This record gives sequence, structure tokens and C-alpha cells, in this order.
Amino acid sequence: MKDDLFFNLDHGYAEGLCRGFKSGILKASDYHNLVQCETLEDLRLHLQSTDYGNFLANDASPLTVNVIDDRLREKLIQEFQHLRNISYKPLSTFLDYITFEQLGGITIADTPAQLYNAVIVDTPLASYFTGCISEHDLDELNTEIIRSTLHKAYLEDFYTFCKNLGGVTAEVMCEILAFEADRRAFMITINSFDTGLTQDERFKLYPTCGVLNPDGLQELRRTDNYEAVRDVAARYPQYRVLFEGAGTNTGDKTIEDKFFEHEVLLNRNAFLRQFHFGIFYAYLKLKEQESRNIIWIAECIAQKHRARIDNYIPIL
Repeated sequence: MKDDLFFNLDHGYAEGLCRGFKSGILKASDYHNLVQCETLEDLRLHLQSTDYGNFLANDASPLTVNVIDDRLREKLIQEFQHLRNISYKPLSTFLDYITFEQLGGITIADTPAQLYNAVIVDTPLASYFTGCISEHDLDELNTEIIRSTLHKAYLEDFYTFCKNLGGVTAEVMCEILAFEADRRAFMITINSFDTGLTQDERFKLYPTCGVLNPDGLQELRRTDNYEAVRDVAARYPQYRVLFEGAGTNTGDKTIEDKFFEHEVLLNRNAFLRQFHFGIFYAYLKLKEQESRNIIWIAECIAQKHRARIDNYIPIL
């Protein structure tokens, strides 16, 4: 009770605000309206009736998917920055780990030079590469390896930070980050097949803060096809059910879809607990998925390819 009291003194307002933001996440009825839209202008109109309001009001017609994507990112950054501005340590340090612009830079950088400028130069994430890589070392062929190396260091460091915080924050965040680490290990393995990446090189990219460590990672290292990866996943109940629900045929949910669904579940569950920092991370992840859903629907509308418009990931 004492810890709860002190939590509210320092972080209660930010937590309440974050929970308020979460209440504005699109519901099933909102998605039902969005998938009925015939044009992007219809989509703009329906989004105006949600918490997104007039976030597209200043954009002239014809509206494009890229513009919608940019405005979604800008709105989320604005919300996050407000939460960061009203936070105190250690919450402010926690939020620094999930700075949207920096992680966004990791995601959208297409060349080593862009990755270097977006992440390694003058950001908190620079410490992961200081002394071991420079812009001159970057090669067009290893951008993905650099990105994965950075994510591995980031995840392991963030996991340690959350674990040291203790309490409910550690319980919630360690479960979420362990899943993220294992998902990356699975996807790195699957995406490395038929590439020049060796087993040893692949193994170095696996984050070690998940439940797969150490035995599962060693088994993944030795796999050379998708079925072998499924066999490794079958040894872990939480992952066996995801792979069993995924398929490779047209219209089937991919393993990536199943991972996204499980991520949504973990982040929703974070809001069932109180007095912890995990809801800030969970909220951003849920909003990222919501943005992916909106862009998926917008792309289907723009390309007049409505057959798969319902293939988004439900959140609430």
C-alpha cells in the first residue's frame, strides 16, 4: 500500500492520462465503419468521429495513404511527448527507452547512412554502438544485421532496467519484452533462410532475455527450414499454439499475424494491473498496431482491393 501511495504521488497523473488515451483506441464498431468506406475521403470523415478528430483537416484532397501514415505518426509522437514532459524519474527514464522517434528511425532507415544518422549519432541509443562501429564501417549489405544488433542490445538493456525496477512493472514488462525477444529470434531465423547468413552470424543476433534462452536459441541456430522452426516452437506451449494457428497458404494467417495478435493480448492485459509503468509501453504498442490497421484498410481502399480489407488485427 505504501508503494502504491508513492506511485500515485509521482506518477498517478501520467498513469491516469495514459489510461484516458487508451480509452480512445478504436473499437470493433469503428473498424466496421472504416471497412465500409469507398474512398479515402470517406475514411477521413469516419475518423473525425473518433478520438482522432480533425487530425487530417489541414490536408487537401486528394488524400493519400502516405499522408495518413505521416499524420498518425505525428499524433502519436505528440501524445508520447506530452507524457514524457509531465513524467518524473524513474518513469522519465523508462519513457526514454521507448522514444518513438528513435525507434521509428530504426524501423524506417533503408540504408546504413540513414540508420547511422537516425540512431547512432547523438541519441541515447548511440551507447550501444559506441566504440564498436562507425559510419565508415557500414555496408549496404549489412543494414539488417546492424538493425538487428541494435535491437538485441536495446531489448536486453531495457529488460534489465525493468527487472531492476521490480514490482508490478518488472512482472508486466519482463513478460512483454521476453516475448518480443523470442519473436525476434523466430523471425530472424525464418527470414535468414536462403540468405548468406550463417548459423553463427544468426545466433549472434538473437536477444537473450526471452524464454527461449538458452536451449531454444541453440535449437533455432541449427534449423534450416520453417518446419524445423515449428518443431522448436512446439516445445513451448505459448508459442506452439501460435504456430499451429498459422499457415502458408493464401488467406491463412501468417506467423507474423499470430505474433501481432499475441502482442496485442499481452499489451491489453497490462492495463489490468495498476501502479506500474508497463501501461505506457503497452499503450504505444497498441497505438502502433492501430496505425498499421488503419493503413492496411486505407491501402485496400486506395488500391480497390477489398477482398482482404478485414485482415487487420483486432485490438479491443
